[in-house]
Amino acid sequence: GREIIGLLLYIGFQVLSGGDLLWFRIDERMNLRVAKADDLLNTQHCNLLCLPENYQMKYYFYHALSWPQLSYVAEDDKGNIVGYVLAKMEEEADDEPHGHITSLAVKRSYRRLGLAQKLMDQTARAMIETFNARYVSLHVRVSNRAALNLYQNTLKFEISDVEPKYYADGEDAYAMKRPLVQFAMENNIEPADRKAFFSTKEEREHARKLKNN
Repeated sequence: GREIIGLLLYIGFQVLSGGDLLWFRIDERMNLRVAKADDLLNTQHCNLLCLPENYQMKYYFYHALSWPQLSYVAEDDKGNIVGYVLAKMEEEADDEPHGHITSLAVKRSYRRLGLAQKLMDQTARAMIETFNARYVSLHVRVSNRAALNLYQNTLKFEISDVEPKYYADGEDAYAMKRPLVQFAMENNIEPADRKAFFSTKEEREHARKLKNN
């Protein structure tokens, strides 16, 4: 009823056209938004605090200039960046359109708020809407159980390969993929090219329903 809708709006949902709800705010302190050029220094700082895999500033600029729609930051009520996802599209002519997660991090004191999942879902949505991505890929350390739990159990990534000694310290990586067609169908996401995106009979039927709504 109205009371439930009111509560959802209070804790951070936004109403989209058609009555759909999209969560941008995690709680009263958190905000998710597309990363801007002047966020990159603070994004790099968050990366250095959280992860052993680090990048030069030019690599952040490369993402921001090439795929400005795909990277997101989470900020607190003071505008401090406490998490981010750095993402891009892969440009392989012999494969279907797909995105790649270059880096994902959330500062330790802001974990368990659902930030990582929301960041990942937002970039997946943008990949579909802007570039017609049918799946998204990433690499993760085989020893990173917390990340594996998020990717496999929450975000429905699947292990596609093991890449030996992928990381600089010699640790192996799981190559993982997340199919995005089902995610788009479940969340009524409009792809950049509906005909190319929905390829099976079931998917095309969903596309017709989406068009009529």
